Amino acid sequence: MSEIAPAEPWLVREVGTPDEQDGALLQGESIFALANGHVGLRGNLEEPHLGGMPGTFLNSLFEERDLHYPEEGYGFPERTQTIVNGPNGKRISLFVDGERFDLRTGEVRRHERVLDLRAGTLTREVEWVSPGGVAVSLRTERLVSFVRPSVAALRYSVRAEAELRVESDLVVDEDLPSPREDDPRASAVLSDPFEPVAHDDDKLVCRTRRSQLSVAAAVTHTGADGNVSSAPELIRWTATGRGEITFEKFLSYHWPADDQVVADRDAAARDGFDTLAAEQRAYLDDFWAGADVEVDGDPDIQQAVRFGLFHVLQAGAQAGPHPIPAKGLTGNGYDGHTLWDTEAYVLRTLTYIHPGCVGPALKWRHNTLGHARDRARELGLDGAAFPWRTIGGPECSGYWPAGTAALHVNADIADAVLRYHAATGDDEFMREAGQELLTETAKLWTSVAYFDDQGVAHIAGVTGPDEYTALMDDNIYTNLMAQQNLRAAGIEPRLADCLSIPYAEGREVHEQAAGFTRLPEWDFTDHDYPLMLSHHYLNLYRKQVVKQADLVLAMMVRPDAFTLDEKRRNFAYYEARTVRDSSLSAPIQAVLAAELGHLRLAHDYLAEAALLDLRGGGESGGDGLHIAACAGAWIALVMGFGGLRDNGGELAFGPRLPPGLKRLAFHLHWRGASMCVTVTRDSVTYTTDGDVTFRHEGKEIQLIAGEERTFPVDPMEDIPAPPSPRPPRRHTISAEGRGEQ
Repeated sequence: MSEIAPAEPWLVREVGTPDEQDGALLQGESIFALANGHVGLRGNLEEPHLGGMPGTFLNSLFEERDLHYPEEGYGFPERTQTIVNGPNGKRISLFVDGERFDLRTGEVRRHERVLDLRAGTLTREVEWVSPGGVAVSLRTERLVSFVRPSVAALRYSVRAEAELRVESDLVVDEDLPSPREDDPRASAVLSDPFEPVAHDDDKLVCRTRRSQLSVAAAVTHTGADGNVSSAPELIRWTATGRGEITFEKFLSYHWPADDQVVADRDAAARDGFDTLAAEQRAYLDDFWAGADVEVDGDPDIQQAVRFGLFHVLQAGAQAGPHPIPAKGLTGNGYDGHTLWDTEAYVLRTLTYIHPGCVGPALKWRHNTLGHARDRARELGLDGAAFPWRTIGGPECSGYWPAGTAALHVNADIADAVLRYHAATGDDEFMREAGQELLTETAKLWTSVAYFDDQGVAHIAGVTGPDEYTALMDDNIYTNLMAQQNLRAAGIEPRLADCLSIPYAEGREVHEQAAGFTRLPEWDFTDHDYPLMLSHHYLNLYRKQVVKQADLVLAMMVRPDAFTLDEKRRNFAYYEARTVRDSSLSAPIQAVLAAELGHLRLAHDYLAEAALLDLRGGGESGGDGLHIAACAGAWIALVMGFGGLRDNGGELAFGPRLPPGLKRLAFHLHWRGASMCVTVTRDSVTYTTDGDVTFRHEGKEIQLIAGEERTFPVDPMEDIPAPPSPRPPRRHTISAEGRGEQ
């Protein structure tokens, strides 16, 4: 049995042997995945016979599948795209005096894996005694280079007083486990997606059978002598020796296939593993200098927010010109698709910690404008209609009301464009892509919205972020974001000004959508979560039950549209109806809870988001991390307790700490400057290496390069949380400083 060790600030350590039966093996494969946004290696053990979900993911390398419906309908997507497991170079088999190294046999005296968040490496150490009584010491290190997008490398060292044989493979179309059948969110698993094209002793070329995407994978070994055999689907390097075998393995991937793959591999092999590791550390030193978040008083949250930021970086660092998938490259969840949470969560965080990732991600959206325009025409709309789920640009989600009707995706993309430009001043990006994205997304609203007899504008039949309330009129999040989109594009100002913002006078709260507060109440007694696994959507759609923050998200991204009293009443009302059957919910509820003084509740929601995959095993059985929740930990800390707001292109802070935290310090980039904000119980200090203008508690502050300013923070007493049908687990900090739930 294995477990994640007590929190360490910069390391994630697994102690013990991961068990195939309890989900720890799959969870560990996601936690210990290494990626750079271009290439991803799932954290599989090297031995191919120990089960799990193998994964070598190359961003946007997918296969097409037909979508089938009991009854066909106009505009239903006919095909989808599913990420495939690319050529796997992690696979290494070891034999000791002829016996296979297998953790399920013999005696495992020590098994430990360590993900180093500063070094960007995964290290594994094993002490094992074979069934024949031979003591074996094994150490492996691997990395996926942030500096060389196509390159991954592995160092392998085994010692034993025995005859040793190592078989190191590059294999295509390895056996995969069957997909889960108990969860409709589970991804498809495609067997044998590739057909061979060419091979030799150090390179395989293959292509997907239907989408006809080609990939070349090159491999070489240094440090030990070995023999190579090859076939269309397998290159195997075999080394033998007595006492010790140590070697380094270098991999490179190119898709579409080209000869540069060999040059990239050879350059990496020439420089060696230590050089690649030094490059990796230097890259991450630079990243953490401008992105780190320091949390005093809660070691688990400290580790978790760095873990989350590391995986957000791994999802986006070299993603361009490809998308950032919902699972990054840590698993095949959601079929490898990109969803709206990339712009709303992941790019929100990256804009401030690593803005160099954001422009390329938004340019990818711009590159898919043709597909979005085609989809808009198919739906009878103007401009562009960006997809609910995609890899290559076309809509890949089979029809369902929470997908096709989620037009807010357009406004989320526009919001990300505005945020990125405000934070960076990247005018070249706006000329090349940003302005056209704003215009084409805004045109959609002009063909969807209409005016009633009283001159009020409405957007009917849409689904907002809350997927338990579909095909409603005037979803407030959609309307407010469409309003911002229209104004930024300079299109139809009257329409923007007249869009309906539903409000229930009798209850004195805003309505998530027109008529929402008049729906029957949901009976919250005796339910298993998530509700959609035991209740038909028809029942959910007709009741006041909220899957995830919707109106609450609107209050975070458009704070100018609500007074403080309205926020308080709205938060309490929707807190009593939100069940958080989505990992996207807790970070947003944390932000508003912190703003409104529910500080302990905000800390609990922060812990739920930050520890979702690292401690709780996630909600999807190890098919990849929730990258939006990884970004959400930063959002909860920096926008919640740091009080960061970025509405209207203006940077503002209103910090406050919960009782469990002693100090919070975070870094962010703003218009060419690097800022550090340090919050204690009674003060906040701002420093910057460039000139910056921002607001502190509503007052404009101008800071020049090298200046430091400190302001008092008024103490805020924790306000008890409003009632909730599914409150988060209470996050406590033990006497040893270990956060527990």
